[in-house]
Amino acid sequence: MLTLYHAPQSRSNTIISLLYELDVMDRIRVRTVTIPRQDGSGGRDPANPHPEGKVPYLVNGDDHLRERGAIIVYLTDLFPEAGLAPLPGDPKRGEYLSWLFWYQGVLEPVAVLQFAGLSHPALQATFRDYPTALEQLDKTLTRQPWLLGDKFSAADLLVASPFIFFGDVMPSTPAITEWAGRIQSRPSQALAAAFDG
Repeated sequence: MLTLYHAPQSRSNTIISLLYELDVMDRIRVRTVTIPRQDGSGGRDPANPHPEGKVPYLVNGDDHLRERGAIIVYLTDLFPEAGLAPLPGDPKRGEYLSWLFWYQGVLEPVAVLQFAGLSHPALQATFRDYPTALEQLDKTLTRQPWLLGDKFSAADLLVASPFIFFGDVMPSTPAITEWAGRIQSRPSQALAAAFDG
């Protein structure tokens, strides 16, 4: 049986929402673990096999996955009947994968750098900056309701996660705020919140 290591109010909430979207909560064992928190609370849980003590962490026999983007690709490929991702061979597959990796390789780093007030020419040259990332996202969502066009996908769940989790603290645009609101109104969001109590 697949096992997801999860901590409430953390990045792994995205994966809990995904499990509800995939309708496979009864096929996955969720192990709640503690993690170190920015406020100094929590701590590394010896029951968590993640090499850095983080979440989410997915185990499927000898397969061990970390990083939300990788877990999302793995689960949407494993449960294709939910239709939450273009499969290999689909002309939208590259766009789907690009959004997942853009989130982890660009949006999250520049958002953290902005929040921390850090700036350096090398960082700007590598990642650009938060306003540039926001502009890219806004350009897409101004012309279509979802990242892949007219159809919601698991990429929407990941890329919208900080706008949902942090709300008004995340600088946004009207198109991005409306998109995050559409995702937040999906049943999976309420189910994931209820799961954490």
